[in-house]
Amino acid sequence: MAADETRGDTARGGETQADGIRGTTQGTAPVPLSVLDLVTVSSGRTATDALRTSVELSRLAESRGFHRYWVAEHHSMPGVASSSPAVILAHLAAHTTRIRLGSGGVMLPNHAPLVIAEQFGTLEAMAPGRIDLGLGRAPGTDGATAAALRRTDLLNEGADDFPEQLAELTRFLDDDFPDGHPYRRIHAVPGPVQATSPGGVQSPHRPPVWLLGSSGFSARLAAVLGLPFAFAHHFSARNTVPALDLYRESFQPSAVLDEPYALIGVSALATDDEKEARRQIRAAALSMIRLRTGRPGLIPTPEEAEAYEFTALEREFADSWNANVIHGTPDEVRAGLDDLQKRTGADELMITSNAPGTDIRLRSYELLADAYGLPTAA
Repeated sequence: MAADETRGDTARGGETQADGIRGTTQGTAPVPLSVLDLVTVSSGRTATDALRTSVELSRLAESRGFHRYWVAEHHSMPGVASSSPAVILAHLAAHTTRIRLGSGGVMLPNHAPLVIAEQFGTLEAMAPGRIDLGLGRAPGTDGATAAALRRTDLLNEGADDFPEQLAELTRFLDDDFPDGHPYRRIHAVPGPVQATSPGGVQSPHRPPVWLLGSSGFSARLAAVLGLPFAFAHHFSARNTVPALDLYRESFQPSAVLDEPYALIGVSALATDDEKEARRQIRAAALSMIRLRTGRPGLIPTPEEAEAYEFTALEREFADSWNANVIHGTPDEVRAGLDDLQKRTGADELMITSNAPGTDIRLRSYELLADAYGLPTAA
């Protein structure tokens, strides 16, 4: 696929997409800080509770100077209520005014590109200049669920077609299929076609497209297309530096970006007491053990994790998983984030704090904001 197939032209009205990509560093943070929300549902709570927490967290993030707030697409996981990112983002847009909102990400092979273009065109109309479209090629679930989503058993075919799907989606976003293309007369609405109708006025904004990944495939594709790249360090730490190096070495300037821009997702939890941080992440590790062994459920409480009898193999997994979670007091977490940014050269850190309790999660982001001297709420 040629790079210009997903070029993401300068948005109509003169504003470049890069203006919506690069963040501004706040306080003493080394780079812009952002939030990744999995909309987790813990024991004793409902999806309604989880979504209310997301609203609280998005408003907190906005008031404290975090740059963007993303939600991820997952399916068939009782403990993760983020199966419909576009719906959640519309809800968050109604409760915020400034912070960028986006998908981290929408799993493109699960959907028709036209549907995504329509959904995110609608979001852009709701919150002009604040929407990001992050795209991944994994299913965000197990194979059987992916087959049900896509109504096909040919799952590898969907992943292999990702570059072509991406090109098609971008054409719909820009409404610029060439003459003779079978989709030339099909338009994603809301979208640029409205500006060509009598009396039409086009918004100057278009959601910038990000590629997400946990390996080298999306890193190289994002580089070739000159797109921003988000790497899932929080569950693929050993691949972070190689993927970012590949992205930077392969990067080709585009109308979207003149130089690479990469963020990394980071699992981090700050608490007033270091012991409490260890207690909280033990519960998150137990949740991952259950997921990896085909027993997905609600996120366990710390009390459940303390009462659980870990096998030797499970304890080894938990220790390995938690070694990638930056946790402890605010000063310890700040030092860990600073070191990670220095080692990876990330242009932005997107922090996910997956503690079971609402108060603990909110407090973690407050403590981090204070540790970096981010703006205080008015």
